[in-house]
Amino acid sequence: MHFSNSSTITKIILLGFQNLQNFRICFLLLLLIIYCVTVCGNLLIILVVSSSRLLHSPMYFFLTQLSFSDILLTSLIAPNMLHTVLYEGTSVSFIGCLIQFYLYVASEALECLLLAVMSYDRYQAICHPLHYTSIMTFTFCKKAVVFCWVMMFVGVLSLSVPMNQLQFCGPNIIDHFFCDLYPILELSCSDTFLMKIETMILAAPFALCPFTVIMVSYAYIISAILKIPSVTGRQKTFSTCSSHLTVVSLYYGTIICIYVFPNSENVKKFLSLFYTAVTPLLNPMIYSLRNSDIKQEFKRLISKISLDLQIIRYFGLSTLSNVHK
Repeated sequence: MHFSNSSTITKIILLGFQNLQNFRICFLLLLLIIYCVTVCGNLLIILVVSSSRLLHSPMYFFLTQLSFSDILLTSLIAPNMLHTVLYEGTSVSFIGCLIQFYLYVASEALECLLLAVMSYDRYQAICHPLHYTSIMTFTFCKKAVVFCWVMMFVGVLSLSVPMNQLQFCGPNIIDHFFCDLYPILELSCSDTFLMKIETMILAAPFALCPFTVIMVSYAYIISAILKIPSVTGRQKTFSTCSSHLTVVSLYYGTIICIYVFPNSENVKKFLSLFYTAVTPLLNPMIYSLRNSDIKQEFKRLISKISLDLQIIRYFGLSTLSNVHK
């Protein structure tokens, strides 16, 4: 990625969360706990799915990709955010700010595309169960994920071209806890109209189209569920996609509130904090707590690890006693 900005700005000051006063340390500890639990929770889902043959299905394969995307997103934002809270602001290099922005866009685009693919998977499983295995093959799933990654890189490169043509003369202060699009554009002394148009155009394949796929898929899913005669059957079928629908609602609901409806800067910060820190935390909880297969395999994995530790401890003590003899 080439950076060719004609800019007099070398550093960006992120104000973060101001006026926390006596709540600063408590807020810092809360964010640190959220970050650690988020990374551990998503890594645990990847580990459980990878270690279990029963979970080697398209739905869980896409879930591991979503967990990886969540780890990427929260690890990209959290360190700087913790630094801004601890020191009531921080400074980053201008190039570093742009890199953070591009990686942030990449993770968001990847998550949108993955959620759309996961909704298509649920549509095929519920609406066409007899043809599901022939359509959602492992080869198709791999191609779908590769397509998401390729589209992600294309989107970032398309956005970086007009961004690198802008000039940034100052000021160099961003009233946010990370480098987002509109706060960066406010620092430019160039005309940003074309950049905003480009952003709106790119929003179609990376936000609007995935959202449309999700809505259409769930319209067919709900229609198919309502045709099931038994109440128990309807509840059981809906439970297979309720976790994904909950994640989609949280994710897109927050983004729509930020970028569509006018809000104050403090409200935007809170909403941005929600989908960059809280949503990646909730995703593994939603999928694990509402999914009996994952809970069962998690218990099996814990039992296996516990048994392995007991065996290692037994042979370790036996070896130690033989040495003393």
